[in-house]
Amino acid sequence: MSVDRNWMYHRLSENGYIRAEFCDGVKGFLEFAFTQLEYCSGDKIRCPCMRCDNQKFLNRDMVNVHLLRKGFTPGYSTWFAHGELLGAVAPVSTSAVEASTSMDVGCEHGQQYRTMVMEAMGLEEELHLSSALEVNHEEEPNKDAADFYSLLKDTEVLLWEGCKKHSKLSAITQLLNCKSEFNMSISCYDRIMKIVKNMLPESEKLPLDFYQSKKMLRKLGLEYTSIDVCENNCMLFYKETENLIECTICGHPRYKLRRNDGGGRRKDVPYRRLRYLPITPRLQRLFMSSRTAENMSWHVKGGDSDEMVHPACGEAWKHFDRIHPSFSTEPRNVRLGLCTDGFNPFSQSARPYSCWPVFVTVYNLPPSICMKRPYIFLSLVISGPKSPGKSIDVLLRPLIDELKILWEVGVTTYDIFRKENFQMKAALLWTINDFPAYGMLSGWSTHGKLACPYCMENSKTFTLQHGGKTSFFDCHRQFLPMDHAYRYQVDGFFNGRIETDPPPPRLSGEELKNRVFALPNVTFGSKAPKHTIPGFGKDHNWVKRSIFWELPYWHTLLIRHNLDVMHIVRNVFLNIFYTCMDVKGKTKDNVKARQDLELYCKRPKLRIQFVNGKLVKPPASYVLSKDQAMEVCEWVKGLRLPDGYASNISKCVNLDDYKFYGLKSHDCHVFMLRLLPIAFREVLPAPGPVQYRWMYPFKR
Repeated sequence: MSVDRNWMYHRLSENGYIRAEFCDGVKGFLEFAFTQLEYCSGDKIRCPCMRCDNQKFLNRDMVNVHLLRKGFTPGYSTWFAHGELLGAVAPVSTSAVEASTSMDVGCEHGQQYRTMVMEAMGLEEELHLSSALEVNHEEEPNKDAADFYSLLKDTEVLLWEGCKKHSKLSAITQLLNCKSEFNMSISCYDRIMKIVKNMLPESEKLPLDFYQSKKMLRKLGLEYTSIDVCENNCMLFYKETENLIECTICGHPRYKLRRNDGGGRRKDVPYRRLRYLPITPRLQRLFMSSRTAENMSWHVKGGDSDEMVHPACGEAWKHFDRIHPSFSTEPRNVRLGLCTDGFNPFSQSARPYSCWPVFVTVYNLPPSICMKRPYIFLSLVISGPKSPGKSIDVLLRPLIDELKILWEVGVTTYDIFRKENFQMKAALLWTINDFPAYGMLSGWSTHGKLACPYCMENSKTFTLQHGGKTSFFDCHRQFLPMDHAYRYQVDGFFNGRIETDPPPPRLSGEELKNRVFALPNVTFGSKAPKHTIPGFGKDHNWVKRSIFWELPYWHTLLIRHNLDVMHIVRNVFLNIFYTCMDVKGKTKDNVKARQDLELYCKRPKLRIQFVNGKLVKPPASYVLSKDQAMEVCEWVKGLRLPDGYASNISKCVNLDDYKFYGLKSHDCHVFMLRLLPIAFREVLPAPGPVQYRWMYPFKR
């Protein structure tokens, strides 16, 4: 008696999910195949999926996965490659196989758009519609959650009854993509929609026009707000100043000369715009997937680890929880980090341009996904062409206002894992930036003798007599234990000096807050009158009161600004490397440095010598000879590293002049990791592992 194998080519249901009948059939196939020992190769059998086509031997688990993902190869209703006799099974009709293939293609196409919705919502895992819509909610989802589930449902709505290739969402998405790619006008899009609707069956589900299409996708909640900015960064045309037509500080007009847009209407074009993407909707959507919603409370148990695996294990996180118990008692409240840096979006050969994106990342999640791309949110795009400087506070205003609301009031959020609404709050734990951006965000200038934001007015820096630069040489000994031998070395550091001073006192958050709020108000903008706060450069280095101090909890944070390891590693490595390689113009061991060395240190072997009326540097022990430098370059040229470990560093070496060009930050990190493994574990209060406070994920 023949066996019906039609299930083999009916893998997916109309909704795009694998049929239970197919799963049972695959299980039966595997049971049969592994009983035919003469057709097995150890613990492996031939894989009959569409990709392998019985050409590869795989183990049981891999064959199972391949069949569930790809289905059976066409025309294999009789399992002859696995020991079944020909003619024992009735062949499956060609039309059934073709229909199955078409269904698979169409459903997989629809699956892409379900994935698109999930990624747009900031959810990395797939959320099955059946579990999302048919779950017995203990509370009704709020409006935002309901909109999300409604949009997810649209991925299942066929474009017309019987359509196998397109859903309503996939069709609209592709049409809108064409409009954007080919710069179609709205009237052209509306005309095409009418033509396409007339071509489709009467049961079609296409929207009428561009407005209806955008209205449907608006449920994604990924809209951004364009806020006009004074060209000189003096102010935003925002909230109470939204309707003004000129800057109240410098008087610069808001709009350029009016132009005609071709439709008989005149359109006002602002000189500059700030793009703002609210973070609240994206934080809410992290709770719309049961897996992600569960992970948002991971830090409660994960923070108890004896090893430093997450910021929750660090003292800064625990200190914040102790100070704010009302916030920490709700484990779903969100901890955030902020990162910003300038870059040129055009080629390096183009004119100078500095664009400043501002990113916000979520720290509640476990280490495996915490710093992944779906959970790093772009919040602001600050356009150039110049760096905003200290006026970045003006441009951060919308984000700070949102953070204040998230702390003081919160927002009603639906948690699908617990099936309830709750009041979600959020707090910004710190910023991540390089040293110049540190000054822009903190308000403490990172230039001059008082550049150190911790030593402040107690800094022991001095100006080099010959080099003319500010030097921090021998400022570190005061941080050593009072009985440390280095404190009493007379000739080892600054010539003739021992260090008896204790470390400079570290101000508490309350003391720092009192100082900051005693500062006078500063007028922002590139055209604003230059105003220096009295005592600048002598008693302090404050240039403004940072906008972050408006956050009610900012003074309670143990660490407010993190210096990015990526930039520090690169700068330190290049200075050391170029000095050891004695690269002309880049080495720090120049004539002026040797002259200053004679004044401040006891290094007689390195003193400048006069030979035939010329200044000559005696060779230092840390500088490679020409032959040694050649050997290093040739070694790096032949270096081969595993894929993904670093870039092709060998391409950065030029054997003609034995120099390095184009080393990236991560390349420098690899060098430093192998050459200079220096640890600072006990120096500062630990905010957690360093990978959560460097800019590699944001730069990528």
